Amino acid sequence: MKNIFYLLFISALFILTHFVETKTLIAQTQSGRVYEFINLPATARITALGGYAVPSLDNDLGMALYYPSLINPEINNQLSLNFVDYFGDINYGTAAFSRGFNRIGNLTLAISYINYGNFIEADEFGITYGEFSASEYVVSLGWGRALNNHFSIGSNIKAINSVLEQYSSFGLAADVSIAYTDEERMVASALVFRNIGRQITTFYSEREPLPFEVVFGISKKLINAPLRFSFVAHNLQRFDLTYEDPVAREPIFSSFDSSGASSQERLSEIGDKLLRHAVFGMEFLPTENFIAGIGYNYRRRQEMGVDSRLSTVGLSWGIGIKISHFMFQYGRSHYHLAGAPNHFSISTNLDRLFFSSKEVPSIP
Repeated sequence: MKNIFYLLFISALFILTHFVETKTLIAQTQSGRVYEFINLPATARITALGGYAVPSLDNDLGMALYYPSLINPEINNQLSLNFVDYFGDINYGTAAFSRGFNRIGNLTLAISYINYGNFIEADEFGITYGEFSASEYVVSLGWGRALNNHFSIGSNIKAINSVLEQYSSFGLAADVSIAYTDEERMVASALVFRNIGRQITTFYSEREPLPFEVVFGISKKLINAPLRFSFVAHNLQRFDLTYEDPVAREPIFSSFDSSGASSQERLSEIGDKLLRHAVFGMEFLPTENFIAGIGYNYRRRQEMGVDSRLSTVGLSWGIGIKISHFMFQYGRSHYHLAGAPNHFSISTNLDRLFFSSKEVPSIP
């Protein structure tokens, strides 16, 4: 019984070797993928830091959902509720809970959804037949366990369901993660292989790839100042994240075929491609009851910014205030001139809220 939930980690590796084709992992493009919603930031704090979770030492359930190797006994009985007023009539949210067990380790359960709203059903002649809806859901079970004082491992198993009008699809995915933490130096880092898996049932006839991604994150809190700096490198499985914009007047960097370019232009192209993987963040933590963060997503700025308009596209920010036993957080990320979604989160520790004892229950 003690090692039962090592099966979560083994199952994730099984999905990696059995379900995912090697060519898909190596040469996977960013288009034509399904279930992209599972990469949306789960909490307001993640939104504030540029859309990618950052490993930290403050036992945040939201970060542990992204890096399951950060799941530990200190997040036992944490509850997190999140809601995002996205673009148009779209909204999404996440509810997550953590529980620790002496014999099998620490678990998380998360349920996420995205609702795309209602659409008018019409044919090519403009004749309407009513309305239809579209939504997607994912249920995730996570497990984490420490290997020693610094290293820990973890994995998530995800069941994904998508319903778009009369079409539906079901898929399985897994995350595999390893983390290194050093409380003395206030450093936390983690590597995660996300969304390893495949469609089990397809929308139509062709099977589409999942949004597989390799992400590395690291954070460092200053010992004598209330500041934490973070860096996330995402999509490490694919170096070139640029694309050809069919409406752009000037071509966007898309390959290393630059024989006619100067050395400065080639260096600029390489630098652009490197920075498209980077997300930078900083947090201000003067007390345990207040937190403020800011992030910058270079790729979002390059892809969504408008050259003719000065804007804050790519920037994000957020604050968190703890009142009694509840942490209220707000995050706002600037995707485009069209608007910036509002992200609301509330979290608490049920042990501190209802019980005086913090003993971790065990399974016989």
